[in-house]
Amino acid sequence: MKHIAVYPGSFDPATLGHLGILKRSTKLFDEVHVLVVHNPSKTPLFSSSERLNMIKQSVRELGIDISPIRFASLETGLLADYAEVHGACALIKGFRTVADIEYELPMSQVNSDLSGVETVFMASEPGLGYVSSSLVKEVANLGGDISKYVTQAVATAVKERLDAN
Repeated sequence: MKHIAVYPGSFDPATLGHLGILKRSTKLFDEVHVLVVHNPSKTPLFSSSERLNMIKQSVRELGIDISPIRFASLETGLLADYAEVHGACALIKGFRTVADIEYELPMSQVNSDLSGVETVFMASEPGLGYVSSSLVKEVANLGGDISKYVTQAVATAVKERLDAN
């Protein structure tokens, strides 16, 4: 039986923390779907397709084995439905702080109730617990160097986008 997990997020942009969770999850599951989801409470800097492209470039840049990874986006609908349709047994959720778990826990319980899918919480890697997409965008917007927090592909895309605005 193939064990499939879905790794959802806005990934606007994907950080080294996100990519670390992805790499580690490919060691636990036969197939991992990176799913760029729409978050109505956020205004994204990049489109879903741009975010997916940056993640693909970053996976290649970091030498992560791409063979078990599938890339998709979900603009509308329930994450639980996506997981069920694709035969996923788990959702991957990375967390940096207790606040992340408090935010994610009710959603994990509802997803389980709706589709029976389990949520696997993975702690961020040491040294990356303070890095968020919002922080990366803020530092870049103020002219700071974000190369310690994202891949070169993402750093270039963020700089180009901010310079264009």
